[in-house]
Amino acid sequence: MNRQIRVLGIGLIILFLALFVQLNYVQIVHAKALASNPLNGRAIVAEYTAKRGSILSADGVTLASSAPSGDQFKYLRTYPAGALFEQVTGFFSFTYGSDGAERSYDKVLTGKKSPFKLPTSLSGLKNLLTNTDQSQSITLTVRDDLQKAAQAGLAGRTGSVVALDPRTGAILALYSNPSFDPNLLSGHDLSQVQANYKSLTSQPGGVLDPPAYRQTWPPGSSFKIVTSGSVYDHQSPLATKTYPTLAALPLPQTTTQLHNFGGEVCGGQLLELFTVSCDTGFGQIGLDLGATSLYDEAHAFGFDQTPPLDLPFAVRSIFPTPASFAQALPTLAYSAIGQEDVQASALQMALVGAGVANRGTIMAPHVLDHVTNSQNQVVSTYQPSKWLQATSPDTASQLTQLMTSVVSSPDGTGTAAAIPGVQVAGKTGTAQTGTGKIDAWFVAFAPATNPQIAVAVVLPDQPGANEYQGGTLAAPIAKTIIQTYLANHPATPLS
Repeated sequence: MNRQIRVLGIGLIILFLALFVQLNYVQIVHAKALASNPLNGRAIVAEYTAKRGSILSADGVTLASSAPSGDQFKYLRTYPAGALFEQVTGFFSFTYGSDGAERSYDKVLTGKKSPFKLPTSLSGLKNLLTNTDQSQSITLTVRDDLQKAAQAGLAGRTGSVVALDPRTGAILALYSNPSFDPNLLSGHDLSQVQANYKSLTSQPGGVLDPPAYRQTWPPGSSFKIVTSGSVYDHQSPLATKTYPTLAALPLPQTTTQLHNFGGEVCGGQLLELFTVSCDTGFGQIGLDLGATSLYDEAHAFGFDQTPPLDLPFAVRSIFPTPASFAQALPTLAYSAIGQEDVQASALQMALVGAGVANRGTIMAPHVLDHVTNSQNQVVSTYQPSKWLQATSPDTASQLTQLMTSVVSSPDGTGTAAAIPGVQVAGKTGTAQTGTGKIDAWFVAFAPATNPQIAVAVVLPDQPGANEYQGGTLAAPIAKTIIQTYLANHPATPLS
């Protein structure tokens, strides 16, 4: 009997020790994982009942704020600007999580991630000891006036506009149509939020995926900026080679021909080819450059790399690898004019333009400007950083001359972007999609000799008739964006 009691006692001690170890493991070692587990409803409710700071535009417009709701969630997240800024702010939803700046800067907005500074005064010490509001607000680089200009320019048409400061990478405008009102997903009536989400997901065009930086299209002739950069960086004699005047270019390994848009006839040296956007000339340039030179230049400008944008899920733009052209040289000619398998986001093409504007250096794109605490004190400021050295200052200068000719020459394809008193550098793009429709592009920066702003505009799936091209559809929108910005921000001297 004593032996049985002893065995039972030892067994109970072992079970107690096991329980003690498990409790300590759960409460100490595994606590963080349990707290962040998506199935932990208590943690989810706690996250969505925490007070969040506001989100503001660069020109002082409130884009997101939290107000007492009087229900279990304590605060209701509201978006006064509605659909105008959704693709930047994103949304904050108990049912569907968060997106945009709400997601990227979640811990900043709630104060979970904040730089601690020792108080240097009695009032500062008092605030530290008595203030319970740890939320922080963020001011973005995007501007209300430019967002409205982009919205008005698209005029209800499907399309995207990205504008940035080429010197810092600060995103000045990021707008796409269609967009949606984030208030539809932030409400506390969960059944209504679910119905709103179902309605949004049923709409064509992927409205929940901001097209400006999460969707891609063939860039068409706007990619000729990169192809021309490859000429100067890898085979500069091609810049002064005279290409024959043709309506169609015979292609190797096939009986197929590459035709100019609208049956146009063109030829000449690089400056003339670029100004009139000559497809036959650039197709032959692509063949002359070869796959490796063209790919290396595309990669240097950011293709096949993910832009380090501080918004979630930025898409990678695509240029095929050199090996893919080995037995398919015709596709190399088409790739040199931004067709075939070349794909780019509006953000990527804005960065291409910004790289030329910034003497060959592409700065990391960003939407955050600075963070303030609940006492409206600035606690941190975004520090611009270099992303890529796309090309040399000399090549950037040569490309600027080409792009300026597109807008200023009488036969240039981008004359619709001309602004009196401002030298605009630009490049049109009219990508043929094989469906009878085109994707209309325009990439630009200004002033050409002292760039303050770079812009990319794309309008996908436009009619294929000659009157619908990048120069007629996209260029006027870019012009409006540039004019709006320079009107409120006179050009500052070169540093």
